Amino acid sequence: MQASVSTISGSIKTIQGFERAAILLPRGTKFQINDALYSPKSPKNLLSFKDIRHNGYHIETISEENDEYLQITSIIQGNKIILEKLFTLFFGLYYTRISTIEAHAIINQKFTDDFIIWHDRLGHLGSIMMQKIIGNSC
Repeated sequence: MQASVSTISGSIKTIQGFERAAILLPRGTKFQINDALYSPKSPKNLLSFKDIRHNGYHIETISEENDEYLQITSIIQGNKIILEKLFTLFFGLYYTRISTIEAHAIINQKFTDDFIIWHDRLGHLGSIMMQKIIGNSC
């Protein structure tokens, strides 16, 4: 899958796909994003308010000594806890550093027993039905 993104300088094909992503913010706040867009050429990542809310967190802006921040908060046992503080850029976007949480799965590609493969896919079928399926799949 490839998709285009419209930017101020025109449309570019930068989206290579989408998948679930797990990210970690600097203070340890974890996010699970179900439909994260994969764009390996993009120098920046965007985190939407919707993604923050879907993970059970709240958002608020604050000002301290002429600087504006975006805070990600959570209510724990009735108390508001500040989890992250995102700094603002001069043109209005907030920024932070994120890390990806990697997970890997290993699959044995050499396992080719047709009976076991079809059993895993379909469950407990009768032996005659299994023989027909295996016979027709080879």
